[in-house]
Amino acid sequence: MVLNDCKIIELPQVHDPRGNLTFIEAGRHLPFEIKRVYYLYDVPGGSTRAGHGHKNLQQLVIAMSGSFDIELDDGYTKQKFHLNRSHYGLYICPKIWRLMDNFSSGSVCMVLASDYYDESDYYRYYKDFLRAVRPEKVHE
Repeated sequence: MVLNDCKIIELPQVHDPRGNLTFIEAGRHLPFEIKRVYYLYDVPGGSTRAGHGHKNLQQLVIAMSGSFDIELDDGYTKQKFHLNRSHYGLYICPKIWRLMDNFSSGSVCMVLASDYYDESDYYRYYKDFLRAVRPEKVHE
């Protein structure tokens, strides 16, 4: 998988004068079954989150409220996404390093994940991530 496989997914919206509704169905809107949901909130100004990669996990990241930036890195190329609408999600495929920052006050980030938490699926150090995704390059 490469950075080009990561993309913004527009989720369905049901418009109503009483308030809009968005829904997500595994197998229809996501390329994976949802096994875990978690969310980030009360992130202090100036803080960063993530700073890791996954070996096999797939995720959909949604700004449920407020906004934040996510920089994705496949070991060759980096791309930054600004999330600020609850009917758009960023699909992140395996073997992508991610860094989240620029959280607005009151922002809430929800993540739908393809598997249960498994520490062995993480790349916690960037140099280990680079060794895995760019074996042709010598990494200090």
